[in-house]
Amino acid sequence: MKVLVQKFGGTSVQNEETRLAAARHVQKAVEDGYKVVVVVSAMGRDGDPYATDTLLGLVDKENSHVGNREKDLLVSCGEVISSVVFTELLQSLDVDAIAMTGPQAGFRTNEEFGEARIVDMQCHSLEHSLSKVDAVVVAGFQGVSSNGEMTTLGRGGSDTSATALASALTAERVDIFTDVDGIMTADPRIVEEATIIDFVTYQEICNMAYQGAKVIHPRAVEIAMQAKIPIRIRSTLSKAEGTLITVGSDPGVDLEDRPVTGIAHMSGLSQITVRGKDYLNLQTDVFQEMAKANISVDFINIQPAAVVYTVPDERAEQALNVLQAKGYEPECLSNCAKVSAVGAGMTGVPGVASKIVAALTKENIQIFQSADSHTTIWVLVKGEDMKKAVFALHKMFQLEKQNNSATNDD
Repeated sequence: MKVLVQKFGGTSVQNEETRLAAARHVQKAVEDGYKVVVVVSAMGRDGDPYATDTLLGLVDKENSHVGNREKDLLVSCGEVISSVVFTELLQSLDVDAIAMTGPQAGFRTNEEFGEARIVDMQCHSLEHSLSKVDAVVVAGFQGVSSNGEMTTLGRGGSDTSATALASALTAERVDIFTDVDGIMTADPRIVEEATIIDFVTYQEICNMAYQGAKVIHPRAVEIAMQAKIPIRIRSTLSKAEGTLITVGSDPGVDLEDRPVTGIAHMSGLSQITVRGKDYLNLQTDVFQEMAKANISVDFINIQPAAVVYTVPDERAEQALNVLQAKGYEPECLSNCAKVSAVGAGMTGVPGVASKIVAALTKENIQIFQSADSHTTIWVLVKGEDMKKAVFALHKMFQLEKQNNSATNDD
């Protein structure tokens, strides 16, 4: 079988118009000779009747007595409803289709309710169904534990469902349909000149996702990367090809001519600086205490007599209290933002960091912290300077001129 996985997010199945547009994509794939596995999210966003946040709001109150196990059972209903509604629509278009829950499709997970991880894929029933029908519509975001408990996969769970199924079924490609035309060089709400990136590597999109770009979850990309299955990010309401994510590089692009592919950003961060003379105990103390308090740390710089890192603004007060209880006098700079330049082409290319510093200095933007890897350079700036910083870096690397021709795997 020639298998294609198509995933439709909440906005793509939100109403009759978007569901019909989504169904047309499935219909076209069937006409092209594919067996299609469709992964659907719950319909709509917070406020819509069957959206995940709406369902969660029924019990997730200040004095809620319901645990995460029951919450998973509740919110999984949204995707099940969506899968049946979408299956009915496909059948009305003469596409032979059936619906399946995540457990029926083969998802086996651990029992970390709300953030479950896939431990195995048992897709025998799904494969048998694909041999008999044109399309199987799978409820995304969910699975079942070895004890038979319904679980959900956490943020980006439907993306993860799609790439996990593609890997298990050795699909030719995963199409992630959303409300944007593809992955852009920067947030178009900040940079009007931002353009669609025709081609991006797995590593680049993982880095962009981890640094704030929210088009696809990095866990989903990592699964596809391991299985070497291409992903396309496409618009539900368009026939455009969108952005292709795959291994290697676009043969039409010299990466040295494109050291930076896109600019990502993440706001709402607090920079914490902890000083001490006993640097070995300092480092151990700080990160052990953060771990005990379940506070996620990022952007870590370790110096001989100090540790500098960031935490989300909403966790800063707790982090400071924990450190003060250990006898430290931490300093805190709140309302910061991390701005990241991402590009596979910057590896081994001199001058990228100097251009970043020059662009921000020209705009009188102070850099409080920086770090780099082979494909990403991060800077920490004041939150009020974030938009200006994103715009300045986008302009410095002339990303508005990107117009790369993606390869076509159809």
